[in-house]
Amino acid sequence: MRYFRLSLTFLIAIVPVLVCSQQPSKQEFRKQVREYRIAHEQELFNELVEWLSIPNVADDQPNIRKCAAWLKSAMERRGITARILETGGSPVVYGELNVPGANRTIMFYSHYDGQPVDPTKWIDMEPFAPTMRPGKMEAGSTEPKPIPLPKKGEKINEEWRLYARSASDDKSPITALLAAIDAVKAAGLNFGANVRFIYEGEEEAGSPFLQSFAEKNRSLFKTEVLYVCDGPMYFNNQPTLKFGARGITTIDITVYGPNVNVHSGHYGNWAPNPGIKLARLLTSMKHENGNVKVRGFYNTVTPLSRREKEALKTIPSYDEEIKQLYGFAQPEGRGETLMERINLPSLNIRGLESAWVGPQARTVVPAEATAAIDIRMVKGNDPDDMVNKVIEHVKREGFHVISEDPDQNTRMQYADIVKIVKRGGYPASRTSMDLEISQLTIDALSDYHDESVVLIPTSGGSVPLYIFTQILDVPTISVPIVNHDNNQHQPNENIRMGHYWQGIETLAALLVYVK
Repeated sequence: MRYFRLSLTFLIAIVPVLVCSQQPSKQEFRKQVREYRIAHEQELFNELVEWLSIPNVADDQPNIRKCAAWLKSAMERRGITARILETGGSPVVYGELNVPGANRTIMFYSHYDGQPVDPTKWIDMEPFAPTMRPGKMEAGSTEPKPIPLPKKGEKINEEWRLYARSASDDKSPITALLAAIDAVKAAGLNFGANVRFIYEGEEEAGSPFLQSFAEKNRSLFKTEVLYVCDGPMYFNNQPTLKFGARGITTIDITVYGPNVNVHSGHYGNWAPNPGIKLARLLTSMKHENGNVKVRGFYNTVTPLSRREKEALKTIPSYDEEIKQLYGFAQPEGRGETLMERINLPSLNIRGLESAWVGPQARTVVPAEATAAIDIRMVKGNDPDDMVNKVIEHVKREGFHVISEDPDQNTRMQYADIVKIVKRGGYPASRTSMDLEISQLTIDALSDYHDESVVLIPTSGGSVPLYIFTQILDVPTISVPIVNHDNNQHQPNENIRMGHYWQGIETLAALLVYVK
């Protein structure tokens, strides 16, 4: 019996050592993943090219469903139990990968639809005919010219870029995750947690059915965290985690003059000009430094936590490089960095329209002038409340606010008339960096990469993460892998191949080390 007790004690003592010994060092694991990628980069590249060749604009339902079918098949080839689920619009592709003995469940979200395309704006290429170039095209240039897609056995240079719609947003993150699964399996390692996958097909159309789908299918979202593989990495190309995303709401503001365009010679300097009225109204909303003057605009912002403030301080500043890249000398604000400004709500004029310009310009007093505005929100802001604050500001400026075009009686009763139309929107979301799953995620990437991980409290872009964080009570963390200069939402969208390869490694680290 004494021998048995000693043996049992010995076994208990060595079990943790045995378990730990099965997990390779970060250097060895990284070496295994990288060697797998190098050995299989041609087939991984070809798989991405094949999927990018299927058009994926959200309102093109036949091709959207081809994309969903392609994705389901690609997931099944990895041993993922995959289903196509109807939403009322574009389908969701859902998958499960269960791990015996796992104590956690993690989930990955991306969207497989892409922005609409204007083929005439794509230079020397078609949006759904993937094209390789040996570098980034500079603004206003046609260089560098396309090169043939790499053939079998030809090394793919990290600086080469693959151009196609959704090359970065979001088809490449999805296929990078599939490649990461392949690499982990090839290394003979176990996944650290059960894995779930949720891929949406109409994010670029505003996710009109995602909330109702999530509410009806809560059982699918039993997960400790939802990793969002969307958006760009930080500017220094170091591993990046984003713990929140801004919300967004949009409004159209239309100011009225005469009920038709009138001759500027006969009536100019007498008939009221809506373009001038609109300009005055818009300038009343913002200081010259860019801060919003609308009363109460910043009042509902949830302050950053101590850890979030510390994370902001450690983010390397690329403000000077960004100003140089986009060609302007002075940013808005009072000296804050770009990352600091992103953590405040913004009011942006995204478009203006009144009569005609350029060769079509005519000597008229326009009948109306319209400004399209987006309001980006941070945690604590409510979309309806922010719009109401703008409406109250417009009223204080002396305008009569309506929601439909004015009739003759309204025109004769009020000198200054504004129509404000809300175009929808959703609130912001932010996951605390203090959560256990947040720290596990940070540690997973820090343990794997030699470089420090850039921790961003709030992403500049907007994703409807509130559906998960507020409605389903699931924390979200964004794990971007694509280059920041990818022309997202624009013609000539691209993915830098070095980012794609690094993204495979980053996602493999999450699959193994989050447990």
